[in-house]
Amino acid sequence: MEILGATLCVCVDDLETAIPFYEGLAGGTAQRFERGGVQVAAVGSFLLMSGPEPELEVLRRVAATIAVKDVDEAHRVLTEQGARIVAGPVATPVGRNLLAVHPDGSVFEYADQRG
Repeated sequence: MEILGATLCVCVDDLETAIPFYEGLAGGTAQRFERGGVQVAAVGSFLLMSGPEPELEVLRRVAATIAVKDVDEAHRVLTEQGARIVAGPVATPVGRNLLAVHPDGSVFEYADQRG
């Protein structure tokens, strides 16, 4: 499995207030989308999320988003290594993803940019 990078997941109360800080920090413009009632803004290495508490409760457990070349390959490797896939692979507005719980209990999202 080829890991291309990582994005830190940050749940915020007010996305509109948080975005300017992270744009200034990362030196870029936020790319925005919505997923499952959660408003999302990708800014540099940060993935800001805001929305209903039940959805954020799950997302707060995700330590980071790991960019991979192919989510299907990540699924295979993670499963072989003893991870438990709890969601996905599913299509998103920017590619596909899955959520995996590592044997140590850490939760990570793995995402590719394939349609």
